[in-house]
Amino acid sequence: MGSHEEFRRRPSQDGSALPVMAALQGRSRAAGRAGNPATCRARSRDQEWAVLRGEATPPGPGAPGVGQRPGPGTRRALRRRPAGRPRGACSSQRPLRVPGRAGEGAHPPPAPGAVLRYLRPSPAVQSRGSRSHRSRGLALLRHARSLPPAPAARGFALSAGSRCPAMPSNKSVSDAPIVQFTNCRILRDHQLQREDLWVREGKILNPEKLFFDEKGSADVQLDCKDSIIAPGFIDVQINGGFGVDFSLATDDFKSGIDLVSQKILSHGVTSFCPTLVTSPPSVYHQVLPQISVRNGGAHGAGILGAHLEGPFISKEKKGAHPEHCLRTFEAGAFQDLLATYGSLDCVQIVTLAPEMRRSSEVIRELTKRGICVSLGHSVANLSQAEEAVQHGATFITHLFNAMLPFHHRDPGIVGLLTSDKIPAGRRVFYGMISDGIHTNPAALRIAHRAHPKGLVLVTDAIAGMGLAPGRHTLGQQVVEIDGLNTYIAGTKTLSGSVATMDTCVRHFQEATGCSVETALEAASLHPAQLLGIEHKKGTLHYDSDADFLMLNDSLYVQATYIAGEEVWRQDVSGM
Repeated sequence: MGSHEEFRRRPSQDGSALPVMAALQGRSRAAGRAGNPATCRARSRDQEWAVLRGEATPPGPGAPGVGQRPGPGTRRALRRRPAGRPRGACSSQRPLRVPGRAGEGAHPPPAPGAVLRYLRPSPAVQSRGSRSHRSRGLALLRHARSLPPAPAARGFALSAGSRCPAMPSNKSVSDAPIVQFTNCRILRDHQLQREDLWVREGKILNPEKLFFDEKGSADVQLDCKDSIIAPGFIDVQINGGFGVDFSLATDDFKSGIDLVSQKILSHGVTSFCPTLVTSPPSVYHQVLPQISVRNGGAHGAGILGAHLEGPFISKEKKGAHPEHCLRTFEAGAFQDLLATYGSLDCVQIVTLAPEMRRSSEVIRELTKRGICVSLGHSVANLSQAEEAVQHGATFITHLFNAMLPFHHRDPGIVGLLTSDKIPAGRRVFYGMISDGIHTNPAALRIAHRAHPKGLVLVTDAIAGMGLAPGRHTLGQQVVEIDGLNTYIAGTKTLSGSVATMDTCVRHFQEATGCSVETALEAASLHPAQLLGIEHKKGTLHYDSDADFLMLNDSLYVQATYIAGEEVWRQDVSGM
């Protein structure tokens, strides 16, 4: 086969027209040498747009060159639009055919990627209004998103009334398939937007760059049937579930954490922080080495790192934590912490009581290592809580639970929600167990209205989540499940929850009357911001991880995707 240049100059075997792009490109260059190059390129683009709109046909062997200045009659022909056809339509009143099966003496189809070339204006055209041209191109592409793939090159014909076929993919950037999710409402920039979602290699694609820079298009289109597409949920406090307790050192701990990570996919959780409650040092030394940060996939939700809730907490507000395992900071405060945990390699969050002596030193050291410090199980007053935030603390563990109740003269840790002593540029986040048990709906509304951008929904789920009522464990303690209530056996002390994340989202939306967008972001965007990973998780911005959910209008999860791959879908029976 000859070179590309020879192919462009060679006429077809039956003497019919050159291929469309060869004619448009070759003649444009030949004529460009006789006149101003910029002017010729602009006029060439104008005719290309006319051909795309069906207002002109590609030039035959005897037609004037595209880059030449057409005469008055030719200009009138190019501008003429057949009656009865709306401006900008993609169909042609005259069939466009190729030699062979489509009929003798017809024009061949555009070369692969040719239609997209029409949609990208030349520099000369851009200088006098590229935005309008680009908007028109995007409109055409959106119009074509639901059309079938382009037919084979031989025998291709666009007859009267036909519509633009899907554009061929350009694999010069990546050979990975491009998936286009259509007929959906995407949660982006705090709003549900009627747009398509484009995914390649586990990332969210910018369609404008794909169309105009890569000249690519979708390999696969999926109809979402008007579903909501939202970022995957992130649970930063989950103690276990489905019979698995993260605070128990067992020989099959890894299989247990794998089970939970797989099961929570059906509840929309795509990333989580396995949480250990107050335990003896031996448990931390055995369990933490078995927790490793990993990406999610068909095997289950991704692991972001461990959340260590205790043992450096207050005896007065220990909640369901065993008192004999509680510890304080001694002379070498941070070294005490290291000795207790054994390692901080996989640790993402540490909950401690800020009123404890030497806690400021520990907070500073943890923050330097990129570990989030949370305030909880505490009797701290507001001043102590503010000091902890000034040293680097950014989170409150399950607000209202296991802390001093709000008081008008000293609101305690709760006062951080409206404190005016938070360092500039810093945001304090707070966890809420929105299960209808741990927090009264009125208290949930108060917190949300006081500081809506800091609210992070957590489950605080225990091993009994997903199981029938009965006796289960929470670390060193035995707990009893009675309906949605979980108590330390023989007491009325609440000990975690059995609520799933999607249940918490729905209850939060119903209790507060907030928007759907707000409820979804409290379980996705806000926890990602807390952990400083919002550039890749918790959003559907371009280049972020393609971890997302399909939900119906009642916020029930229909399907879960991680890295653009479906990892769970509700079956037909609704189970």
